[in-house]
Amino acid sequence: MNIADFLAPDNWLKPDGGPRYVQLRKRLTDGVEQGVLKAGSPLPPEREIASITETSRVTVRKAFQALAEDGVIVQKQGHGSFIASDTPQLEQSLSRLTSFSEDMSRRGMTSTSVWLERGIFMPSPNEVLALALTPDASVSRIARLRTADDKPMAIERASLSTEMLPNPLEVETSLYEVLERSGLRPHRALQKISAINLEEDDANLLDVLAGAAGLRIERTSYLRDGRVAEFTQSIYRGDAYNFVAELRLAKE
Repeated sequence: MNIADFLAPDNWLKPDGGPRYVQLRKRLTDGVEQGVLKAGSPLPPEREIASITETSRVTVRKAFQALAEDGVIVQKQGHGSFIASDTPQLEQSLSRLTSFSEDMSRRGMTSTSVWLERGIFMPSPNEVLALALTPDASVSRIARLRTADDKPMAIERASLSTEMLPNPLEVETSLYEVLERSGLRPHRALQKISAINLEEDDANLLDVLAGAAGLRIERTSYLRDGRVAEFTQSIYRGDAYNFVAELRLAKE
């Protein structure tokens, strides 16, 4: 059901139901609870809702104010009103090389994975270049949806040479734990972060609307001896992560 059908006044607005803004607040709250209005999604402008509900903009504005006080919506100056996100806001340091499982454990959160792909494949040209492979080499791939306390947070797609990870099925929780057991845990990494709008398939996995803001992170990590350990392409929810870096004044 779309929001126009859900807010059609015949379905909920009653002459004896109390103040109109109170009824509208309840209807919008019901929409959130029923999943008609998804967390993080934008609400139509006040004038559009007033037209749909056959109420005044004053009524809509009072309902929005009450919903903002209740924490149901978030109002952003110049951008409109949005359904509040129920996703935890996490700060991720750009100076610490850790796995997703380790990050969540450190925060006291439970991490789980939904496997999307796991096995040994012929490498793509991009993987050959990133991992410094020979053209006839094979590559281990693991791709999974990462969750924290049952909330989808990121999609991780990691590629490693079979020298680094001979058996991808060994990875059950933390990739870095498996590598560490073999003495192959990465020592340093280079990351590239890009702002993106999520495509439909990725948005569905992350339980957000297609086109929602996201972050794409490409990471190439290295062993102490300079060998490439892994090449990872991750997509993070834009409403869940704040990446933090410490900057120091450069010496002249």
